[in-house]
Amino acid sequence: MGVVASNEAVVAQTDGWQDGEMRQVKVGETEVLLARVDGQFYATSATCTHYGAPLAKGLLHGTRLMCPWHHACFNITTGAKLEPPALDGLTSYPVRVEGQNIIVTNPLDGLQIAPAPAHEAHLQHDPRLFVILGGGAAGQAAAEILRQENFAGRIMLITREQRLPYDRPNLSKDYLAGKADPAWMPLRDDHFYAKHNIEVAYRNEVKEVDATNRLIKFEAGDTLHYDALLLATGSEPTKLEVPGADLEKVFTLRSYDDADNIIGAISGATDAVVVGASFIGMEVAASLIERGLKVTVVAPEDVPYTKVLGPEVGKMFQDLHTEKGVNFRLGHKLKQIEGTHRVEGVVLDDGQKIPADLVVVGLGVKPVTNYLYGVKVLDDNSVAVDGTLKAAEGLYAAGDIATFPDAQTDQPTRVEHWRVAQQHGHIAALAMLGQPEAYTGVPFFWTQQYKLSLRYVGFAKEWDEIIFWGDPAKRDFIGFYVKDNQVLAATGMKHDPEMDAIEELMRVGKMPGVPELRQQKVKLVELAQQS
Repeated sequence: MGVVASNEAVVAQTDGWQDGEMRQVKVGETEVLLARVDGQFYATSATCTHYGAPLAKGLLHGTRLMCPWHHACFNITTGAKLEPPALDGLTSYPVRVEGQNIIVTNPLDGLQIAPAPAHEAHLQHDPRLFVILGGGAAGQAAAEILRQENFAGRIMLITREQRLPYDRPNLSKDYLAGKADPAWMPLRDDHFYAKHNIEVAYRNEVKEVDATNRLIKFEAGDTLHYDALLLATGSEPTKLEVPGADLEKVFTLRSYDDADNIIGAISGATDAVVVGASFIGMEVAASLIERGLKVTVVAPEDVPYTKVLGPEVGKMFQDLHTEKGVNFRLGHKLKQIEGTHRVEGVVLDDGQKIPADLVVVGLGVKPVTNYLYGVKVLDDNSVAVDGTLKAAEGLYAAGDIATFPDAQTDQPTRVEHWRVAQQHGHIAALAMLGQPEAYTGVPFFWTQQYKLSLRYVGFAKEWDEIIFWGDPAKRDFIGFYVKDNQVLAATGMKHDPEMDAIEELMRVGKMPGVPELRQQKVKLVELAQQS
């Protein structure tokens, strides 16, 4: 064998490997993922660039590597990012084989930084102005892709907040619970936007978008003409319409400022009431319990999540919260919030009174499109787009406000998921550049409550039956949502590899049939790796 340098390591032997196999190894002090694909060995970072999940526990299908936690995808041969929520690719390490020895090189002895996409526009002048309205997941993703694809014109990202785009899903989870450092929250820093010449216009309220004349009118009175516009304004919380809803310490949670306001109200508080058993509502309840408050959840349904996940999964979450100390008042609506200037308690529709020092309302959200003219707005306030997310000439919509053709069913669909919004931003940016591609992604979302995480792939607005593998009551299961003999979605807990596999099988159109799933003999991970 040749000489092995100080920044190299023999990490494994070649015998005993199968194609698609992955192992976590060390090069010096650096953890590295080693994989075999088509007889060749490749090495990348061992952890996902999103939240640091161990990629060896993910799924490798051909050259496509999927994170086990939040389903970011990478190319194992290059480290390139393929799917969000990760923003950056993986470090790719040189690999060579000498005899039976697999040798991996760490060029900077463990200090190599994961390569970001180029984002550098060509130097030639481009007079066009591309505007992105909304600083959330879709808007941030679109701005990055425009520069990555070498758009050399002007990019303006308009946001109503005084913040750069941030990790919104974390607001109701670790951030509200006090376990996430504020420094983690921005998706990119000021330097990133300056380096790539992405203008961020803060605190801008849009009064009107005139799609016919490609004109934006602002509340402040100024106007802006655009060449292409991406609408990525997301949703706003549904307001509580009862007496006392305008008292101090009644909150909704959508923005970073909302989360900070709730955190500020916790000091000196003892009792909290959460109105609504939505994902936001239940995540807030968990976070407030972890902050030491007494929490009561009030909601009209008999079991949380029945319309989204089914009663079995909803009851599992209800039992989990009850074990942690949450009190439920289900089957009830809020009639009134009591207090002189600030919240002192709430009254339910049956007259029951509950003490409260703060109230958080989680009754769902609705798309923000009241500014749009020249394009039809649907009954649910969303905007109809084609597969490339185009709504009209020069106009695109992404994220919560977009009703798009679902790749599985070809039915008009709207999905309020963070990762979908990021995927939409990518697709919309390509269309703005004249490189249209249809959105064919499989929706995915996750919720974390206390230390338990649930994954969900696909989209099922309604279903005929749920096929369960395992038992939701034991918090160890997969559930398949079936409509007209087709699996539209699946959810699972403690089955991350299988949830990866289900998304990949849906993506490539190889999902097993309903009879096979009922028999529970399908090995999903093996099937996905072989498809």
